Amino acid sequence: MGRAKFIVSGGGTGGHIFPALSIADGLRNRFPDCEILFVGAEGKMEMERVPAAGYQIVGLPVAGFHRGELWRNLAFIPRLIHSLLKAKKVVKDFHPDVVIGVGGYASGPVLRVAENLGIPTVLQEQNSFAGVTNKILGKKANKICVAYEKMERFFPADKIVFTGNPIRKGLEAIALKSPEAKEYFNLVADQQVILIVGGSLGARVLNQSVLAELELIRRSDVLVIWQTGKYYFQDIQKQLNANPVSNIRLLEFIPRMDLAYSLADVVISRAGAGTISELCAVGAAAILVPSPNVSEDHQTFNALSLVEKQAAILVKDSAAVEDLIPAALALLKNREKCLNLSANIRKLATPNATSDIVEVIATLLNKG
Repeated sequence: MGRAKFIVSGGGTGGHIFPALSIADGLRNRFPDCEILFVGAEGKMEMERVPAAGYQIVGLPVAGFHRGELWRNLAFIPRLIHSLLKAKKVVKDFHPDVVIGVGGYASGPVLRVAENLGIPTVLQEQNSFAGVTNKILGKKANKICVAYEKMERFFPADKIVFTGNPIRKGLEAIALKSPEAKEYFNLVADQQVILIVGGSLGARVLNQSVLAELELIRRSDVLVIWQTGKYYFQDIQKQLNANPVSNIRLLEFIPRMDLAYSLADVVISRAGAGTISELCAVGAAAILVPSPNVSEDHQTFNALSLVEKQAAILVKDSAAVEDLIPAALALLKNREKCLNLSANIRKLATPNATSDIVEVIATLLNKG
C-alpha cells in the first residue's frame, strides 16, 4: 500500500499559511508516516514560515493578476506558463495521493495539473465569497471544504462540505485576563483593553485611525495593544517617541496572540477569513474594518455574514479614521453589547475544523 503522500498548495498571506500548516499537522497526526510537500509562491512569506514549521516547500514563480494596473501584468502569462510547467514536474516527481489547495497564487497551477492528471483534489475555501481561481478549480475538485453558508452559489452543492476554517495552535482554550497575559503586556490594575491587529504586514487605515486619536486614547483609562505590522512599525514608533502615550503597547508583530486575546475586551481587525475564525474561537467582541484592496471585496462579505447574525460591528474603511476609535471606546462602555457580540460570535466557532478537513481528505485516499 505504501505511505500516504500529500501536496498542500497555496499561501501569500498569513491567512492562507496558518490553515495550510494546521491541515498538514492534522494529516501528520492522522497518518504518522505520511509525506507532505508544500508548494508556494516564490518570494512570499510561506517560503520562510513553512520550513520554520518543519515542512519541505517548493516555490513557483507565479504572481497575482493586477486588475487596477494592467501594465503590471506583462509578466503574468510567462510566469503562469513557467509555473504550470514546474508544477507538472513537481506533481509527477512527488506522486501525491491527494492535492490540497488552500487559496493563494500557487494553488492554481498545482491543482490544475493534479486535476488534469486525475489525482484527487480538495479545495479549502476560507472566505464567504469565493475567488476566481477557486471557482474555476471547484468544477473539477473532488471535495470543497467551506467555512460559510450558501457557498453553492460558487460550487457544485454535492462537493461542498462545511468544516469551518482551521485556526493556529494555542487559541482553542483562552483563559480570560490570565496573570501571564497581564504580565506580558504590563497591564495596570484592571484596565479595559482594545486589541488592534492589522495582519502580519499591517493595515494602513487601522494605523492612521489610531494616530488620529492619540489624545482621545491618552485621556481614556483604556490600554491599547497595537500591532502595526512590519511595514509601518518604525515610522509609528518614531511618532510615539516624539509624542508618548503611556497606555499604548506598540508592537510590530504579536507572537503570543493567545495572551493578547486573553486580555482583549474589544478587538479591532480586518475581516480576513482566518482572523474571523480566530475571533469566533475566542469569543471576541469585534469591530471589523474590511480591506477594500482584496479580490472580489471578499472581506466585506465575510464581515457582513457576522453582522447579519449580530456577531460583529462593521466600520467601513473610508470612515475608519474618523469613526473607528470613538466606536471602540463607546463599545467598551456598553457591557451588554460586548457580551452579546461575544456570545453570538462564539456560536459560529468551528473547533473541529482541522480534523474535519483531514477526514474529508482521508475519504479520497485509495488506501486501506
